[in-house]
Amino acid sequence: MTSSPAPADKPPRRRRTSAASTPSRGLRAGYAMRGLQGKVIDALGRDIVGGTYAPGSLLPKEAELTAAYGVSRTSVREAMKVLSAKGLIEIRQKIGTRVRARDLWNVFDSDVLTWHHQQGLSESVMRDLIELRQVIEPAAARFASSRASMADLRRIERALADMARHVTDPVGYAESDVEFHMAVFAASHNALLSRFGHLVADFLHMSFSMQQEAVSRSGVDFSKDAEEHRRVYDAINRGEPDAAAAAMLNVILDGKRALGEAMETLSR
Repeated sequence: MTSSPAPADKPPRRRRTSAASTPSRGLRAGYAMRGLQGKVIDALGRDIVGGTYAPGSLLPKEAELTAAYGVSRTSVREAMKVLSAKGLIEIRQKIGTRVRARDLWNVFDSDVLTWHHQQGLSESVMRDLIELRQVIEPAAARFASSRASMADLRRIERALADMARHVTDPVGYAESDVEFHMAVFAASHNALLSRFGHLVADFLHMSFSMQQEAVSRSGVDFSKDAEEHRRVYDAINRGEPDAAAAAMLNVILDGKRALGEAMETLSR
């Protein structure tokens, strides 16, 4: 995801979200919010996304923030750099630090996504992601059907085999599900599509984890979903662009339905 300046108090550790993390426990794939600076970043990030500080408004002055959080000026300044890199704020000399318009936020940043979820705002973000995937992923599968190398096909097939092995394991299934989609993006051999795949990886991980968490409560396995993904692989392997695109669209639409059901289940 988008990188940000390193904190002064404690360097951040990048770590991937575990599929075992349910929405209620928090999903973190960006900065591990540690130390005093992490406290400021996390608190202000949540408050900005949640609307405590509305777009266009000025944040409290530096002295107020140091007093409120009990941290040094250096910690506050470095935290502001991180939030600025995430697109949430703009820092202007002699004016102050202003919250940017929502459409300028880096919504592909995993911490920004997490703050949306913590504030009960993830539904609209997820809906937008599904719509974007409906446009982009069938095209990636179409390109992959004519461009995939033997190594690409092996990578997709390995991810598919991992999915089949984990059909009763929500944790393992979510991991291999994300890897399948990343492998298809890579097989498109389009630099921008591949980059997009990396940008949405955390979104995919979060949405898949939510789906699998909800489904696992009823004891249902994911065999049918794995079979739908196999159809994508088979079409790519046979070099059938229309079939590959159609199969990928079916996977995404099935996921859209499952995500809607999952969010309803998890909200009860």
